[in-house]
Amino acid sequence: MADRAIFANGAVDPGLAGAIDQLPYGIAVFDKALTLVVSNATYSSGLGLPPSLLAPGTSLDEILLFMARRGDLGPGTPQVVADQRRRLITSEPTTLTQRSNMAGHQLEIHTALRPDGGLVISFSDVTDRARAEAALEQVNHTLEERVKDRTRALTLLNAELEKARAKADEANHEKTRFLAAASHDLLQPLNAARLYTSTLYERTRGTPAAELAASIDASLNAVEDIMSTLLDISRMDSGALKVTRTNIDIFDLLRKIEIEFQPLASEKDIQLRVVGASLIVRSDRMLLARVIQNLVSNAIKYTRPGGRVLVGCRRRGKSVRLDVIDTGIGIDRHQHQLIFTEFSRLEQGARIAPGLGLGLSIVQRILAALDHPMEIESVVGKGSRFSVTVPVIAGNRPAPAPIEPPARAAAQFDGLHVLCVDNERSILDAMSSLLENWGCDIRTATSLKEIAQLGMLEGWVPDLVLMDYHLDQTSGLDAIEWLKQIVGGHLPTILVTADRTPAVRQLAETRGTAVLNKPVKPAALRALLAQMSKQL
Repeated sequence: MADRAIFANGAVDPGLAGAIDQLPYGIAVFDKALTLVVSNATYSSGLGLPPSLLAPGTSLDEILLFMARRGDLGPGTPQVVADQRRRLITSEPTTLTQRSNMAGHQLEIHTALRPDGGLVISFSDVTDRARAEAALEQVNHTLEERVKDRTRALTLLNAELEKARAKADEANHEKTRFLAAASHDLLQPLNAARLYTSTLYERTRGTPAAELAASIDASLNAVEDIMSTLLDISRMDSGALKVTRTNIDIFDLLRKIEIEFQPLASEKDIQLRVVGASLIVRSDRMLLARVIQNLVSNAIKYTRPGGRVLVGCRRRGKSVRLDVIDTGIGIDRHQHQLIFTEFSRLEQGARIAPGLGLGLSIVQRILAALDHPMEIESVVGKGSRFSVTVPVIAGNRPAPAPIEPPARAAAQFDGLHVLCVDNERSILDAMSSLLENWGCDIRTATSLKEIAQLGMLEGWVPDLVLMDYHLDQTSGLDAIEWLKQIVGGHLPTILVTADRTPAVRQLAETRGTAVLNKPVKPAALRALLAQMSKQL
């Protein structure tokens, strides 16, 4: 049907030829002998063919050879190139190629075999599209180069930032190591000074000299608080604060809090009441204790003589709320956030007690690491409640016996055999003066070697050992193990150290040894001695 539409009695239908001329595309139709039947003007101008090659009956081979000789079909021998092109377009149902014509325009040439073996060739001018594609490719290339340049710049910047971060981390670690070393060297003489002033105070009680000794001790206590706080902040800033969650007996935790703070509360004529509970919580033992210690310390500090401080807990579903409640000066609700800012102190609090305003900042940092929320309720002039919520572990411990405050008098230490080991002779002298004043029978040594050389344990067995952690030739914990083997049986021990890291405390508790931090607070030492002497 198509052939009959094109050929009418061997001639081209004039209507069809006119329609082809109106097309914006170049088109040529060849019969099954591959001779030209009809073409339009766009075909002629687009390919740049001479009139002799546009006449009906012109063979495809002639047209291809002309174009090959002109170089339109690529490099090579014209006849060979023309034959290759003929085989390609007559062996494939359709072909699609793109090339430039003599005017430099880009042509997209399409060939299609007809059912009777004839051929249709058409092409369109895609110069504008090609230019747009080339421009787009250039833009993409430019963008890729810009992305590569930015990537290289960012890579270099990240590398520089990483170097700077590593340098800053190293500086932080160096600062922490320096502070730890410096604090140990500073805490040693501070420890001796506090022991001496405590001894002086007790020996001169009731005289003007006692007031002077108390003032010196208060100043030394302020120095200790500042150093301890700075060390804590340094560890947190350097990333040395590690959270180790364990199951914690609330009763034991609060009992230790009472033992530590009851003497301080008594000195200020403040009633400290601690209510334990048979609950097990999940948290970091050392860090949670540090939080409660800071809260109780603040409560006592900002409560006037004759006031009360209550420490207790309440079950709240799957959690327990640890409360520290006082009848102190209180905090205006608009200033609640301010009290957690470093070096920030409220005017009324600054008048009552000295300090840097760092305690609650440390509390907030620790609680953020533990993921324990805290609530504050306070009324100015009436007191405050600080509450920390901690998850509870299913199952309770056996009901504890009531907490009894350690109130053993100094005279009750009469005859208590105490062995004190420290590599600083000044600390040994100060500790000896204090304990002798309490009635203890004390022997001192700077090392295990000195104990052996002087035969200190011959005919004399210690009831309790105060051991420094950093000895010259061994650690205090290893020295304690040696003493236990020598003495045999149960030997209560207290590790006295300026190292406040959780690792040392956990190791000591694992070995059944209590820990007392330097500088030693005489009141805390007396309370711990009273507690441990009950077990003898």
